[in-house]
Amino acid sequence: IMTISLIWVIVVAVCCGLWLILGKRRRQVGEPPLENGWIPYLGCALQFGANPLEFLRANQRKHGHVFTCNLMGKYVHFITNPLSYHKVLCHGKYFDWKKFHFATSAKAFGHRSIDPSDGNTTENINNTFIKTLQGNALDSLTEAMMENLQLIMRSPVLSKSKLSDWVTEGMYSFCYRVMFEAGYLTLFGRDLAKPNAQRALILNNLDNFKQFDEVFPALVAGLPIRLFKAAHNAREKLAEGLKHENLRHRDHISELVSLRMHLNDTLSTFDEMEKARTHLAILWASQANTIPATFWSLFQIIRNPEAMKAATEEVNKALETAGQKISFEGSPICLTQTQLDDLPILDSIIKESLRLSSASLNIRTAKEDFTLHLEDGSYNIRKDDIIALYPQLMHLDPEIYPDPLTFQYNRYLDENGKTKTTFYSNGLKLKYYYMPFGSGATICPGRLFAVHEIKQFLVLMLSYFELELVDRHVKCPSLDQSRAGLGILPPLSDVEFKYKFKPL
Repeated sequence: IMTISLIWVIVVAVCCGLWLILGKRRRQVGEPPLENGWIPYLGCALQFGANPLEFLRANQRKHGHVFTCNLMGKYVHFITNPLSYHKVLCHGKYFDWKKFHFATSAKAFGHRSIDPSDGNTTENINNTFIKTLQGNALDSLTEAMMENLQLIMRSPVLSKSKLSDWVTEGMYSFCYRVMFEAGYLTLFGRDLAKPNAQRALILNNLDNFKQFDEVFPALVAGLPIRLFKAAHNAREKLAEGLKHENLRHRDHISELVSLRMHLNDTLSTFDEMEKARTHLAILWASQANTIPATFWSLFQIIRNPEAMKAATEEVNKALETAGQKISFEGSPICLTQTQLDDLPILDSIIKESLRLSSASLNIRTAKEDFTLHLEDGSYNIRKDDIIALYPQLMHLDPEIYPDPLTFQYNRYLDENGKTKTTFYSNGLKLKYYYMPFGSGATICPGRLFAVHEIKQFLVLMLSYFELELVDRHVKCPSLDQSRAGLGILPPLSDVEFKYKFKPL
């Protein structure tokens, strides 16, 4: 046994030695400073994964605003000066933003590539999103979401005697449950013939979604889903419910899903399960960041009396101006896109909540060798290397955002109470100062709908309910760093709150 162990030690040592001699990348003239790390293949991945923000800050202090790190065999050039962000985006012709995102989707959801150049489909997925999630198409989505949110929020009203009862619940659990069900109905429609069975199905889907989403960071890192049996089963069950044969029985399916069903049937070679998995990708994209963003926005409002007062007054005024009246039995209220956009206080609260909780990683792959020209100098980039922006560095920069760890509900409002758009770094006005949704060609096409969803949720919570924290002095829960790079970080622990219907 000792001999076998010794042989393995020697083999590992030799492999490490060969990597240090032959496989370790060498910095060439004109390239950014390089951090290879000491672990073959993994490079700096463990340090980055443990705390991306502190890892990048340490390298920023060591190397300056531009440096390269080996992360699991990929060489990633981090651009950390926000004054250079627009320069990066000006080099779009050298970047392939689809390669990484399409490969990640295929790995996580189990379908073949959705890149038309790979021959499995001719659908331009980005055009589909823009066509169905923006402009006039957003009207019907917004209206459906508002109706579905009220359908869920008003359902506990069984009798007049229940109206005055306080309900205590975990706030994250509450946001998860309400936003998932409303979002699912909005995208994939309702089964009007079987409302009770539909609700049971969605609640079961909610459990499966949580189970699948829990391992999502590992799937993005490249681990096969079959290592996670429960999550794999959950993913397949979710996809089963999104097969076209099941969706065709539903009413009020969104234009996005309806169009994709047609395109999948006519423009792709996917089998029925693969088509369903592409719909699952849309479900995940619509929920995974919106749910924690909703939680943080509600949490920050309730724990900040000034924010609560200002937001409630704005909502009441908006409803009065729109001629809308809250009731338990009448028609649900409805605010148009324009009316939702004209809520600067809620908008500032949501932005500030996302500034404090977002940890997105904006990635582009170099299509060829080229020279990247930035504010901090010019750098040679090799083909297939990755250019990365990590906006959390900017969001928590005290020069741009004084006292950056403190929630200020009016941080994005100017002296006139309008949306503030002027922020500075090193005395220079920033073109990019708030980036929770990505940037340029990779900016989230559903960002407008996501913000509308959160605003609608907050409008209804402030209108229908009295809201209190169970522990008024509760500390802000820590962020779940395991999801860094994927968007909005959820809380590591839930916060108990209580709510009851306002007397109307």
